[in-house]
Amino acid sequence: MFEKLSYTWTLMGESWRVLKRDKTLVFFPLLSGLSCALVIASFLIPMISSDAFTQQQQQLRSADPAKQVAYYALLFAFYFCNYFVITFFNTAIIACAMSRMAGGDPTFRGGLNEAFKRIHLIAGWALVSATVGLILRIIEERSPKVGRFIAGLLGMAWTMLTYLVVPVMVMQNKGPFASLKESASLLRKTWGEQLAGNFSFGLVFFFLGIPAYALMFIGFRYSNGNQALMMTAIGVGVVYLVGLALIQSALQSIFQAAIYMHTQGISGGPEGFPVKLLKPAMTTRD
Repeated sequence: MFEKLSYTWTLMGESWRVLKRDKTLVFFPLLSGLSCALVIASFLIPMISSDAFTQQQQQLRSADPAKQVAYYALLFAFYFCNYFVITFFNTAIIACAMSRMAGGDPTFRGGLNEAFKRIHLIAGWALVSATVGLILRIIEERSPKVGRFIAGLLGMAWTMLTYLVVPVMVMQNKGPFASLKESASLLRKTWGEQLAGNFSFGLVFFFLGIPAYALMFIGFRYSNGNQALMMTAIGVGVVYLVGLALIQSALQSIFQAAIYMHTQGISGGPEGFPVKLLKPAMTTRD
């Protein structure tokens, strides 16, 4: 296990090297986060004002069909908009990452253009993702304890199956179902790195975030009523955590693109990601 984590750390280091060459990649997750915040804000008022939304889950199940339909229709629209925004910017950053790792010289504008070229594919995938998300939500709401457990397991399985959907759309211009099928077929080659990568990225950035949590705790606990000091400490901590989240998101996209490139036998350029590093971890399972 430690060897696998050490190896993944090496890949993270190389992902960081790519990010340092293209610092503008960080703006894609930033724009994604801001856009999702706008989506949430645009849905917040009608969701709060909806009678179905304000009812308890038990009451919702016994509500009249019209209110249930209104509730789930609004929820589906919310999921669709969020998934569309997230997939759009993921497509842009992965297109740039793949270009850089293949020895190209991507630009921020070029990444957006690549995403716009696939706007119909992105909308299709957002539709599929929103449907799955709504189904998982319904399962969770029908049985708070068992349903939450089942939805969690299905959600993890869905995440693994769809791990390479965006790289497939970027490189092969396939539709949502064809991309899903291709991503699922590559699962047996990549599931180990998916798990190790997600665990390692999460662990590393958790430890990197400890100073921010410590600063906010100290500011809250020992400010002795000094509001300016407390707000400054909390503000610095929040900014630091947001910056970490943006870097983590960009690095994970680069890592994801590199895994796909290896599965397709695409060699890295002289100044791109050394895709050959992935070879020891990628073993075909019959």
